[in-house]
Amino acid sequence: METKWLEDFVSLAETRSFSRSAQLRHVTQPAFSRRIQALEGWAGTDLVDRSSYPTRLTPAGQTLYGQAIEMLQALQSTRAMLRGHSAVAQDVIEFAIPHTLAFTFFPAWITSLREQFGPMKSRLIALNVHDAVLRLVEGSCDVLIAYHHPSQPLPLDANRYEMVSLGEEVVAPWVKPDADGAPRYCLPGRPGQPLPYLGYAPGAYLGRVVDQVLKASGTAIHLDRVYETDMAEGLKVMALEGHGIAFLPESAVRKEVRARTLVSALPPEIDRLDATMEIRAYRERPGTTASKSAGRVGKGAADSLWAYLVQAQGSG
Repeated sequence: METKWLEDFVSLAETRSFSRSAQLRHVTQPAFSRRIQALEGWAGTDLVDRSSYPTRLTPAGQTLYGQAIEMLQALQSTRAMLRGHSAVAQDVIEFAIPHTLAFTFFPAWITSLREQFGPMKSRLIALNVHDAVLRLVEGSCDVLIAYHHPSQPLPLDANRYEMVSLGEEVVAPWVKPDADGAPRYCLPGRPGQPLPYLGYAPGAYLGRVVDQVLKASGTAIHLDRVYETDMAEGLKVMALEGHGIAFLPESAVRKEVRARTLVSALPPEIDRLDATMEIRAYRERPGTTASKSAGRVGKGAADSLWAYLVQAQGSG
């Protein structure tokens, strides 16, 4: 039996919806259903009455629900005690951040933060977007920092998680210049002569945002995908070598644009082909039902940082 099955079951008991709980647990509904079935197999009895709408628990499910909360609280309390053996554990703020922001945004942001907020100890956990969000959901980080675009919102329940805005980021097409300083490849390309395109791997958050930008363009764009990776830094290196056009965050190319080793791939006749994303920080609201059921212990350093970020956002 896996503890995540119990966390799934507690979520289902509280939402009374397989689809809603699957969304909150960041898994597909079929995968979520299989995990509930696996828990029922372990228990040896039905825990959910699937003939009722909305979903409700069987008598055995009601019994397990109370026990599951106690078990999860005990496990999390034990984990907190074990971590407490390290004197610095409560002082270290753990950030879960997608790879691109870890390379581009976080270093300068943390420098500015230390100048204004004061000294702080931090631990950076760089992951893909899905796993970074999962870290927050499972209580394995203090703060999640991620991009937000209206076309690709993160499925985080506003009743459970609070958010502050840290700034904005623009993703746009960049390319290596030729000997005269002009773009080596210039959009939009032609039907018979598509331009070499350095794209994000399928499923990458920035890739989905860029796809929306290309689909919404009033000008037909002709690209030939010649390379892909899930990290903006990997695309930037390939663009610097002249392999094609890459849509990159402004923070990732600031130095290269100043040095003119990368230039815009847009001609004057194409007005816009970019996306403005918000950079957001998220944390679980103290005192939520989920937080209590998991027995999570707040960190003074993380709470102080969050209070500062909220105040900074309010003052602009």
